[in-house]
Amino acid sequence: MRITASAPPSSRATLKEWLGLAVLLLPTMVLTMDLTVLHLAIPDISAELAPSSTQVLWITDVYGFLVAGFLLVMGNLGDRIGRRRLLLLGAAAFAAASALAAYSTSAEMLIAARAVLGVAGATLMPSTMALLRTMFRDERQRTTAISVWMGGFMVGGVLGPLVGGAILSVAWWGAVFLLAIPVMGLLLVVGPVLLPESSDPAPARIDLVSAVVSTGGILALVYALKEIVQHGIGVRPAAAFLAGLVLLVAFVRRQTRLADPFLDVSLFRRPVFGIGIAAMTVGGAVMLGFNLFTAQYLQLVEGHDTLVAGLWLLPQTGGMVVGLGVTSAIAARVRPVVVLAGGLAAAAAGYVLIALTVGESFGWFIAGTVVAAVGLAGPAVLATTVVLSAAPPERAGAASAISETSNELGGALGLAVLGSIGAAAYRASVDGLTPADLPEPTDTAIRDSIGGAITTARDLPGDLGGQVVDAARLAFVNATAVTAYAGAALVAAMAVIALVGLRKLPVAPEQGQESADASR
Repeated sequence: MRITASAPPSSRATLKEWLGLAVLLLPTMVLTMDLTVLHLAIPDISAELAPSSTQVLWITDVYGFLVAGFLLVMGNLGDRIGRRRLLLLGAAAFAAASALAAYSTSAEMLIAARAVLGVAGATLMPSTMALLRTMFRDERQRTTAISVWMGGFMVGGVLGPLVGGAILSVAWWGAVFLLAIPVMGLLLVVGPVLLPESSDPAPARIDLVSAVVSTGGILALVYALKEIVQHGIGVRPAAAFLAGLVLLVAFVRRQTRLADPFLDVSLFRRPVFGIGIAAMTVGGAVMLGFNLFTAQYLQLVEGHDTLVAGLWLLPQTGGMVVGLGVTSAIAARVRPVVVLAGGLAAAAAGYVLIALTVGESFGWFIAGTVVAAVGLAGPAVLATTVVLSAAPPERAGAASAISETSNELGGALGLAVLGSIGAAAYRASVDGLTPADLPEPTDTAIRDSIGGAITTARDLPGDLGGQVVDAARLAFVNATAVTAYAGAALVAAMAVIALVGLRKLPVAPEQGQESADASR
């Protein structure tokens, strides 16, 4: 028998809650913008602060490392001290750290400011997601709210390079950080009025051992995956990866023995929860991992500058928004397996279209990115909904942190796996395309990346530089196609897993909780 989503009028959101949703979009957009806005400022930062190559990596990466590492800790902290309180404390810290970063006078000072930004940023995402559950108790309204929230998340990521480019054209590099200050200030003013407070009514003390072990494990994994992307597999990233796995296994085992666990691992026994988390991880991995190639293709193969390349990413963002809207409209009426598997299958088709048309038809290439974005939007919003719905209300912050941690790890994993596949495909292709009589240092630079090839080609005599550029671009087109096929295979496999794992779940996520429990 089909159960339809319904809720008493008293549980439906009012204008205050929808205005509160608009408030929650503020930190969401700033957080994702801060992940990308810095990249364009690195040349100016390098000229003024003269950081070493290692310091440049820390300036760009320490923010994402600490956001990922502290999500679980902050999700649990919000359940205990109050999600609104944690959100406002995090917003104040984020604004202060943004000012510190903007006026940094040394590379060390900027790294420290970025680290504080990462810890503060980790308070924002689980708090906003947990508050969504409190504010929107009606299933259909919650799905709509999550769709809007995720739309803000995606738009913030795209706006980062565009806004950063516009700011840097008229101001110094520190101005890219100042943008967060008025936004967080507005949140601090209107948040206490429009956002409700919610917390665990019977909070237990935070298990410090679990906090340290989980944070250490996640940081080690993210560090290892990013190192593999940048430098390849080596002793140091391999050791970090192994250490991260050991710490996370120890963390999970500890949770099964605690009377009041830091993380309720029993949630993963519910198929809709476990598969939802897996779908978020795979979707985030493929989208972020392939977007690395999309950005390079637009600039280094098609020849667009940063601003124009960012504009060509807007159709993809529009596709994501459309997908979120469609999911919001049908999620309460269509079986979760249809939304999840159908979206993943559509995404796989989008990546196949990209692979078939990259380097041949720019219009169809962009169309492929749109189709992939539309397809991945459904699994993203549905997975977020079921994660929040599956957890008890008092543990909403911890469940939200699991969701965001899976996104962070998925993104790092996507960069590592798809980045490695693409790099290997590029090297294999460029070897057979470049002239045979190049000196060894030049040949190594060309094989390393398309950016290195184009830079090296400028110093080569006669037609040799043009031949190298043409070879590198063709090799990168081939590598992009291989990477797109790999992404299609990953999301298609996830679609099959969803079909098998959720085939007996006939209802919308929240109303189907009893069915999910029964199938455990």
